[in-house]
Amino acid sequence: MVAGLLLLAFASPASIPTGISTPTATPTPLNALTPFVTPTGTSGPVVPPELRALWSDGMSVSRGRHSLVVGHHATPASLDELARRADAAGQRVASVLGGPVRPLVVVPRSAREAAELAGVEHVDGLAAVADGGRVIIVPEFYALLNSTGKDVVLTHELTHVVAGTGGLPPWLYEGFADYVGYRDSGLPVKTAAAELAAEVRAGRLPRALPGPAAFAVDGRDPVRLARAYQEAWLACRFLADRFGEETLVGFYREARATGVDKALASLGLSTAGLTARWRDYVRDQLA
Repeated sequence: MVAGLLLLAFASPASIPTGISTPTATPTPLNALTPFVTPTGTSGPVVPPELRALWSDGMSVSRGRHSLVVGHHATPASLDELARRADAAGQRVASVLGGPVRPLVVVPRSAREAAELAGVEHVDGLAAVADGGRVIIVPEFYALLNSTGKDVVLTHELTHVVAGTGGLPPWLYEGFADYVGYRDSGLPVKTAAAELAAEVRAGRLPRALPGPAAFAVDGRDPVRLARAYQEAWLACRFLADRFGEETLVGFYREARATGVDKALASLGLSTAGLTARWRDYVRDQLA
C-alpha cells in the first residue's frame, strides 16, 4: 500500500526506514461490516463483534461523528486525534465516491501486532494498511508523518476500503487512491511527485504505465517505488483533468466490473493511447 511510500514525502530523511514491505491483504467494502452502525439511542458507532475480543488485556475506544477508532495500549488523546482525522478523511472520500463513509481504524500496539492483524509477515515502513473493511495503523511509522502525511495516508487507505481493488491493475487502484488522497491536500504537483519530477527534469520520461513489478516492495529501491506511485497518480489525475472527476469515478467502477480495456474504450482510449497522452501530461506537469 502507498502508506509506506508516503514516508518519503512526509517524514524527515533521517527517519525513513531502509526496508519497506507491503502486505497483500485484499480490502473489502466498508459496508460489509454491517455491525458498524450508529443505532438509535446510542452516542456513536459501536464496536463490531469481531473486534470486541481482539486483545485479551482490553482496548481503548474513541468515537468520532462517523468514525470508530480502537486501540491497544494507545493513549486516549492519540485515539481522539485519529478519530477526528478519520472523520475528515471519510468526508474527503465521500465527496468523491459518495457516502456516507464510516471509517473503522484499528491501532495496534506495534508494527508486529499490525502485521498479525493484517495476516502478513511484516509491515515495516508502512504507516497504515487497508484490510478487511478497516484501516490498520502501524504506530511506529505513522508517528513519523507530518500532519499532511497523516491525512493523505488515511484518505488513501479509506479509498481502498470503500472503492475496492479487485480485478484492477495496481497503477489504477493505487493511482486512484492517491488521486483521492492528494485531491484536497493543497500540495503542488511537483512537491507530491518530487522523485518523478527529478527524472523528468533530467530528460527521462516514463515509457509505460507502471506494471505490477514496479510496485513490488523489497526495500532495495524506495525512490523507484515512489516514482511508480507518482506515475500512477498522474495517470488518474490526467483522466480527471481531461474528462472530469465523475468520469474518472465511473471509469474506475466500470473497470472493476468489465476490465480496464473496455472501460478505456468507453472513453475513446486504448492503453497505448492513454499512455501517450499520460506521458505528455507528465512532461507538462513536471518539466
